[in-house]
Amino acid sequence: MEQILVNGAILAANYALIALGITLIFSIMNVLNFAHGQMFMFGGLIVYWTVAQLGLPYAVGLAMAAVAVGLIGMAFEVFFFRRVMRDSTREENTMLLAVGTALLLENAALSLFGEKQRGIPPIVTGVYRIGDAFLPANRALVFGISLVLIVAILLFVTYSKTGRAMRALAQDRTATLLMGVDTARISTLGFGLGAALAGIAGGLLITVSGVNAGIGTAISTKAFIMIMIGGAGVVSGALLGAVALGFIEAFGYAYLPGSLTYLMIFVALILFLLIRPQGIMGKPWG
Repeated sequence: MEQILVNGAILAANYALIALGITLIFSIMNVLNFAHGQMFMFGGLIVYWTVAQLGLPYAVGLAMAAVAVGLIGMAFEVFFFRRVMRDSTREENTMLLAVGTALLLENAALSLFGEKQRGIPPIVTGVYRIGDAFLPANRALVFGISLVLIVAILLFVTYSKTGRAMRALAQDRTATLLMGVDTARISTLGFGLGAALAGIAGGLLITVSGVNAGIGTAISTKAFIMIMIGGAGVVSGALLGAVALGFIEAFGYAYLPGSLTYLMIFVALILFLLIRPQGIMGKPWG
């Protein structure tokens, strides 16, 4: 049992970065970023290229993943999403655009890195013992970095001027614009920050289990599960959804065959949404 709880906590911390990123983008722009998993994948592959191919330190690779994927997200917002949201009156057009950007990133990764699983050696070695549970030092490092980043993002969104502008934009775009806030700049920063969080999460995962060009769809699916559980566009809901999915996975893999774990998760999610479609922390009116 202790080992399951440790595994669940590590999964939840890494998933929280993914959930926070997609929630920032959705709350600010009302766009479900279907390319979020592909951004996660690109972050991992950038760390692989930096560490395994260039021989640079892991910290440099993680920073490069955050910057590069963040810039990709900002470019998507400026050149794609902003134009479509300005000129189109149909909300589904942004969803189709998001699917297109996901396919773009996935095919770019296939062209640059191929289909093989890519990984790097653990950054640190050793094993810690927590009661009857064992925690590899590398997973402990991933857990610690994830927690620090989660706290930093929450502090940034809560107390910084830019973070407050992001929260205001998420609540009421028109009122925020009337208050003199540069909503275009805040939207770009929010999209970039959300994408950077996905890239960092991918850069952390590649030290544990590796990344390939086809992993993006699975990660996006998990991201949507988390925000549906917690409530779309709600930061606290994103964290709650990440914790729920992380521990459900840990218990499922411990007691169920691997192929049944996600079948049971999807069945439970459908039943849950029938009872509370807005998620645990979401409001009934959206």
